[in-house]
Amino acid sequence: MSVTEQQQGGDHPTGGDPREALQDRIAADSLTTRRDYLRIVTTVSGGLAVGGIGVAAGILHRHGDDEDGKAPEAKRIAQRLPPGESIAFRYPGEEDRAVAVRLDDGTLVAYSAVCTHLACAVLWRKDRGREGELYCPCHEGVFDARSGEVTAGPPPRGLPKVVVIEETDGSIWAVGTTRSGESVEAGLCRQLGGERPDLAARIGCPDIGGGAESPPRAPGPAASEPPGGRT
Repeated sequence: MSVTEQQQGGDHPTGGDPREALQDRIAADSLTTRRDYLRIVTTVSGGLAVGGIGVAAGILHRHGDDEDGKAPEAKRIAQRLPPGESIAFRYPGEEDRAVAVRLDDGTLVAYSAVCTHLACAVLWRKDRGREGELYCPCHEGVFDARSGEVTAGPPPRGLPKVVVIEETDGSIWAVGTTRSGESVEAGLCRQLGGERPDLAARIGCPDIGGGAESPPRAPGPAASEPPGGRT
């Protein structure tokens, strides 16, 4: 039973100051609200301190918006990832929550794990939906596993994608980020165009290498070395 319920069920002494009773009630309601909030943060983020920092970072820093305008460095996030499984990681910075998922058909996808509604942590639920789903427990937001687009709840836009590639040895690397609604190709080309025009041209980015007009294509075997070199 919460503090609020205890106050509602109790009797105040006859002749007591009603202003004091009101103050007690307000204090009890406030305490309950704070406790409920802390419980949610702890459940979602695994701890009050980590949760508070993570939520603040999610609001102040958005995937795909690099503070210095440079492409993030490549980062190995897993050696292997079986179908139906996921792995949580931090990218491009240590404050940026992200998640990579291997769909049942072998497709590899990765997204920011910061909900676009109120920056709560997004979780992977493999047994929900046709291909699993990305779920925000704060306000029941649901995102499509294959596209990252919103399928239910209040989030106003889809999850920004994290660009990942898979090496021949099975290792998985995060090599870039996108903005919400931006394709993997557009995000990678935007970040590589100014710093790695050679690599951007190799993966087919438009207006790279003499004004090539061919549409961008997804990174494939040609991108055998992650941008920025191995870490």
